Amino acid sequence: MLANFVEDRARLAELEPQIKVLEQALAALRLKKSAIKERLDAYKYPVLTLPNEIVAEIFLHFLPKYPICPPLAGPDSPVLLTHICHLWREIAFATPKLWRAISLSSVERTPFNPDHIWLSRAGCYETDNYSANIPKLLAAILPVRARCEYLQLRLEYHASALPTIEGNFPLLRHLDIELDNHTSREIQFLDAPMLRFVVLDGWAARWVTRLPWTQLTTLWLHLIKFETCVPILQTATSLLDCRLDMTQGNAEFTSPDPPIVLPCLKSLEADFDDSTDMDGFLHSFTLPALSSLTVCGELLGQDGVLSLRSLIARSGSCNLEHLRITCIAVTPLDENSYRLAFPSVRNIEFGVDPDPQPLHLLSNWDL
Repeated sequence: MLANFVEDRARLAELEPQIKVLEQALAALRLKKSAIKERLDAYKYPVLTLPNEIVAEIFLHFLPKYPICPPLAGPDSPVLLTHICHLWREIAFATPKLWRAISLSSVERTPFNPDHIWLSRAGCYETDNYSANIPKLLAAILPVRARCEYLQLRLEYHASALPTIEGNFPLLRHLDIELDNHTSREIQFLDAPMLRFVVLDGWAARWVTRLPWTQLTTLWLHLIKFETCVPILQTATSLLDCRLDMTQGNAEFTSPDPPIVLPCLKSLEADFDDSTDMDGFLHSFTLPALSSLTVCGELLGQDGVLSLRSLIARSGSCNLEHLRITCIAVTPLDENSYRLAFPSVRNIEFGVDPDPQPLHLLSNWDL
């Protein structure tokens, strides 16, 4: 036992100088580390010398073209910019345009819910896929509607659960809404002085009421009956561009009274997905500024040349430059008859279907 104590004391005496040597080496390494850190801290990275405004502008070019929504998370999200350094984090959070196009979803993609955080930073909001959380998410958007420029809603199953959408939308420029056939809730956008572009389906056209129709310049109505279009078109007298994708109506077609007069309209596209007779469709319109017409052949009636001549004459000899007749098979003789009848029309096409899907400025969402 005593012999063990003697050995331990001897071993302890040997360890002491070894520890001192290692401590001296560690101290020397710490001095070197401190010197290197001082040199690094003294160096100013060129990118950090840029003014905050320039950095913010660079950040904006990191995003997809507005108003397309970046993802909430991941390598293409603006959130990534907040993870680089403290300064960039501050700049990113202080740049509202970086957060102005937001895609909201009821799907839990992260352990936290960033939706309201984005809404508090953004300058414009767009909505994405959500179902059961429609009331909550839409309720989050409505308080900040004063900054909303683009709004697109796809409400297929829960439109009846919508909170009332009304009030001021002072910056709203583009509105795109599709509703399901269970909708029974009125949606009002009366006070939207900047609104110029509206896309509605048939159900939305029934329930989105009190829109400032007279100030619109672009209107696309799809999956809609012509009788639903008529009162809207009779009011939207400032239109420059109109697209109608119509379905079969409830009754035999009759020309509206009064007729539809659109004094500023330059482009009209009209498609029809049913074989029901719509003879006389063009007789419903007077379009003195029309320069481009794309029309389904079934809407021209039995004598397409006569229908077009009547439209041009009724419109004060409008300067029609582009004519496209779709959805019908034509013979070379038919083509020649149109070209002879309208020699001033520079471009005449046949049998080319129009784009069946409305061209949305925003991302496609199925709410």
